[in-house]
Amino acid sequence: MKLGDICKYLPTSTVGKVLDLRDRDGESWALLDFTGLWYDTSLLVPADAGEYKEVKFKYRKSSPREDIRSIEDLLKGEGDVDISGFTPSGGG
Repeated sequence: MKLGDICKYLPTSTVGKVLDLRDRDGESWALLDFTGLWYDTSLLVPADAGEYKEVKFKYRKSSPREDIRSIEDLLKGEGDVDISGFTPSGGG
C-alpha cells in the first residue's frame, strides 16, 4: 500500500484514497481522504477506481449569524422561517 492508492475498509465498505501512512505501536495506519480518518491497514483492501468518489466540499449558503437570527424569529413567531438547514440534536 502506498500514497494515492484507492482502498476499501472492509467493515464499512468505505472507499478512499490514501493520503498518509504511519506505523504506531507495531500497527500500520492509513489516512483516507473520504472521511479524514485513520484506518488499520490490515482491514484495507485495494478497491476499483470506479468505486471511488472524489471528495468535494459543499459550502452553506447562509452564515451562522443568519441561522441565529432565524431561530430568534421562530421563537418570536414572526413570519415564516425555513428550518430545513437546522440539524436536530438532543439527548433523549
